[in-house]
Amino acid sequence: MQSRPLYCTSRGKAYVGDSLELLAELTDNSIDLVITSPPFALRRQKTYGNVAETEYVQWIKPFGQEVFRILKESGSFVLDLGGAYRSGMPSRSLYNFRVLLAFCDEIGFHLAQDFYWFNPARLPSPIEWVNKRKIRVKDSVNTVWWFSKTNFPKANVTKVLASYSDRMKKLIEDPESFYKPKKRPSGHDISACFGKDNGGAIPSNLLSIPNTDSNSSYLRLCKELGLECHPARFPSELPAFFIKMLTDEGDIVLDIFGGSNTTGFTAEALKRQWLTFEMNHEYLVSSALRFLEWHSSAAVKQIIVDLGDSYANFFIGETVCELEPTRKAKSKGESLGQEELFPSGTNAR
Repeated sequence: MQSRPLYCTSRGKAYVGDSLELLAELTDNSIDLVITSPPFALRRQKTYGNVAETEYVQWIKPFGQEVFRILKESGSFVLDLGGAYRSGMPSRSLYNFRVLLAFCDEIGFHLAQDFYWFNPARLPSPIEWVNKRKIRVKDSVNTVWWFSKTNFPKANVTKVLASYSDRMKKLIEDPESFYKPKKRPSGHDISACFGKDNGGAIPSNLLSIPNTDSNSSYLRLCKELGLECHPARFPSELPAFFIKMLTDEGDIVLDIFGGSNTTGFTAEALKRQWLTFEMNHEYLVSSALRFLEWHSSAAVKQIIVDLGDSYANFFIGETVCELEPTRKAKSKGESLGQEELFPSGTNAR
């Protein structure tokens, strides 16, 4: 790229600027995975910027067109979109589905699969319909569209196998006591191989990941240094799932709405190359704190000063991007908790 990054590590680079302009600097068919969570189409203006529902599809389409161009034929584009209500009424906006249709019908993407991120920790909203009038339940699910350029993008589900349930573990130990191979009324043919240990269960497209971060090093250091943290961070478990399933070590991962650079940090921890684009200089400056946890206080403060230049091109030396241990889901009703998503213990924030 011609532009100079704000900061870089041995595996990645973070750029301040308009994503459309930065995307134009990338060559065709060069990126393995784009994963991002853009500003949603919300009725109330947010500090990080968002676009009105009626304008959203036309606003985001040029980004989709550029992503289509720079993706490899085997690449994927994962887009996280939160839900919204129509202005002044208790009926849902269809903007996220209009984005899906526009990307497939007008740009040429394939919908490889639709995913749904369930955040059991989300607070009740919107206040008018849920808290005050009590005529709607709280909105706790984001749509996550997995797009691809072809029908067969790179993917390997065995990298994200979930832990077996206790009952399944008992079944594997003694299959004959739990089931008999035969065709079920549903039409499924349950063979003797059903009791085979394959190293884990295939996860579903409902990803139950609580977004409860309150004491990470990123937040702590932002507070200590008086920096503004990004108000709409997604948990690392979300990009980690797709990075592990859709890429190999050394592949290139790009986030075009980088925010606090959760994606870059996660990619670094998983030994992928990464690029992050973010328009807000202050958000990207504070995102560098994710890579500085083991640096001295004096060193961190000096780095933050050095990052005052939007094109500082600051190289962060040694980074320790360890993904935190998983936490068990508190509710038995959560179908796919953090531990199930990442049984290996290399989970993250």
